[in-house]
Amino acid sequence: MDLSWLLGQVPGPIFYLLLGLLVGVESIGIPVPGETAIIASTLAAHHPAASFGPVGIALAAITGAVVGDSIGYWIGREKGDSLLRFMNRHFPRHVTPAHIGWARDLMRRYGAGAVFGGRFVALLRMLAGPLAGMMGMHYPTFLAANIAGGICWAGGTVALVWVLGAVAETWLKRAGWILLGLVALVAVLGARTMNRRIQADVERWAAEHPDRLTI
Repeated sequence: MDLSWLLGQVPGPIFYLLLGLLVGVESIGIPVPGETAIIASTLAAHHPAASFGPVGIALAAITGAVVGDSIGYWIGREKGDSLLRFMNRHFPRHVTPAHIGWARDLMRRYGAGAVFGGRFVALLRMLAGPLAGMMGMHYPTFLAANIAGGICWAGGTVALVWVLGAVAETWLKRAGWILLGLVALVAVLGARTMNRRIQADVERWAAEHPDRLTI
């Protein structure tokens, strides 16, 4: 299937809506590839047939992140234990008692700083909102950290990937799309490396706190 034809089939507003929904769903607590979608979308936006651009991608991702996290916060505040049990039951590889305990410990120690920094870590992107609500963080404090984190994470990711893509197009006209694919691959592998390091921290935390492995 021709890439130009495929990109031309999706109107810009619909694309932005779908991207925002994907990022929002991840922020509520469902393990979907929000960050990977942002990277792939930004790279695809370099194609002349694309009906979407980097500014729209950034705005859609920021909106999805802030709204999704806020929904997660209020669900956590009202139905926190039920939500965590749901996540553990349906996504047992991604949300275990150890993951939840580790993330809860970070929230307890760093508060709004964990909400802001959690935007850059896949596990905390899912859990920060619900846990902040469960732990009674003041909503204006949460919202400020949520907005700042969403802007830095989504805006920074789009800006970095866009610049790398532009460099690829400028210097390697013929192999540009191959290089764009390599850039995406490197970004995904980098995210996976970080996730492996987080998983090692989670396992170390679980070994040190066996009495706190409950939901």
